[in-house]
Amino acid sequence: MAEKIVGVIGGSGLYEMEGLEDIETLSLTTPFGDPSDSFVIGRLEGVKVVFLPRHGRGHRIQPSSLNFRANIYAMKKLGVQWIIGVSAVGSMKESIHPGDMVIPNQFIDRTVGRINTFFSDGIVCHISFADPVCPILHQILVKAGQEAGAIVHPEGTYLCIEGPQFSTRAESRLYRTWEVDVIGMTNLPEAKLAREAEICYATIAFATDYDCWHPEAGDVSIGEVLRILAKSTKTAKEAIRIALRHLPEKRECICANALQYALITNKKLIPEKTKKDLAPIIGKYIR
Repeated sequence: MAEKIVGVIGGSGLYEMEGLEDIETLSLTTPFGDPSDSFVIGRLEGVKVVFLPRHGRGHRIQPSSLNFRANIYAMKKLGVQWIIGVSAVGSMKESIHPGDMVIPNQFIDRTVGRINTFFSDGIVCHISFADPVCPILHQILVKAGQEAGAIVHPEGTYLCIEGPQFSTRAESRLYRTWEVDVIGMTNLPEAKLAREAEICYATIAFATDYDCWHPEAGDVSIGEVLRILAKSTKTAKEAIRIALRHLPEKRECICANALQYALITNKKLIPEKTKKDLAPIIGKYIR
């Protein structure tokens, strides 16, 4: 049985993972370019962990410029089977207070211009994305957040916008009519690519503000966001530590074989370069 390997993609405020043992740092390139930063690989709770700061150390890369394909491809190449994303989000509901933890189970994509698939250059894939997060990992993160002492909202819809600007007041009010729970800029196409790579994916989202819809809370202030993030990051790290203890030895979810019936192109017509470039992802189906 393959060793459990867990990827952690740290968002705003989470740029490193304390407590890792047997640490090594590894820089990779991919057919899609370079990931956000070098990977820090170590062990936590006896589990091999691959950590990547989504925006690069020092927060150098804005959401629209993130090389999502390179980040997920490199995780796959390193043998990662599970990815825990950590994100800062705005709350779109009165009941979700700044500092609360949300574990989204649905997404709405309002990004524009982001490349959201590995499959081009002579190969077509139509992946199922009706349930966009791993149901097993989702439940583990809900329980881990509760055990870590957070106020946890066990499900919710994450609206992903392009950014880097926050919403206008009109946009924020419109999104509220869609009954979304939180708004952010980074979980898509990250979750889509993880599904294409057959990696289990779920995210810990910390509400830092009320976007700009709330009549009393005031507009989004980056200073206030950072203050809440500083408190939330500690909780996120503890939740991740707890989650690692509860991951099953074997994956029996929809994610593990997501490509099985999704690859459409005749195998004989797929260019050899495409087969080679995508070997870590499609190798078990197409050689």
